[in-house]
Amino acid sequence: SLCPVLHNQRPDMDKDYVGFATLPSQVHRKSVKKGFDFTLMVAGESGLGKSTLINSLFLTDLYKDRTVPDAQARIPQTLEIIKHAVDIEEKGVKVKLTVIDTPGFGDAVNNEECWQPITHYISCQFEQYFRDESGLDRKNIQDGRVHCCLYVLSPFGHGLRPLDIAFLHSIHDKVNIVPVIGKADCLTPTEVQQKKNKIRQELEENGINIYEFPECDSDEDEEFKAQDAEMKRSIPFAVIGSSQVVRELKDKVFRGRQYPWGTVEGKLYPRGMASRGR
Repeated sequence: SLCPVLHNQRPDMDKDYVGFATLPSQVHRKSVKKGFDFTLMVAGESGLGKSTLINSLFLTDLYKDRTVPDAQARIPQTLEIIKHAVDIEEKGVKVKLTVIDTPGFGDAVNNEECWQPITHYISCQFEQYFRDESGLDRKNIQDGRVHCCLYVLSPFGHGLRPLDIAFLHSIHDKVNIVPVIGKADCLTPTEVQQKKNKIRQELEENGINIYEFPECDSDEDEEFKAQDAEMKRSIPFAVIGSSQVVRELKDKVFRGRQYPWGTVEGKLYPRGMASRGR
């Protein structure tokens, strides 16, 4: 009879099959062909390794033409918003990455409301996207919305500074905030954990919402659930960036920092630091 044939037929094995069961694969093919837009804003005071961290994350050099001004040139410096765009492809998936840098943030003697240009830029991008979505020609919309703000915190001091609290409070309802502790190799694992606890406490006390990993589905495997729980406990992340390529073995090449006591691999460390002793 015809019914058993239809019941046992597998849509994913029949190219001529037409039905809503093929919708996920259609959406997947269309998305992969079109590619994705991702806009990442990086903020934090100067000297915390923001540029090096971005280069380490995406294994590229977005700041090859950048010149570091001397102390005299930085005195009148004001906050700037600079965009760097690069196309990245991994396993056939294309991503148009836009990194928004904010040089000059927190560098002045008086930093009162120095974050206003950043909040204004974020709001303007949302308004522009809304206007494009409401228009007639929606085929070639450029998504300039800021999807994530990577806020780099200083490894020195105790917790958040007043500038950190004021800035994060002004943007926490506009963009996903991912706080990270820069140059974490300046701290011991115990100091890293203490600083994380202090930062989490101050974020909660000041009502600042940061990005939270979504809850796992009940049918996920236990290994994935454990990894998700570990990532949630690790916020804010302790990060180490490096532009130096280290070769330990013939097949082991990574970006890291070399010290007299060993080598630190440039990466994200949920539970403090990991090093390779000589």
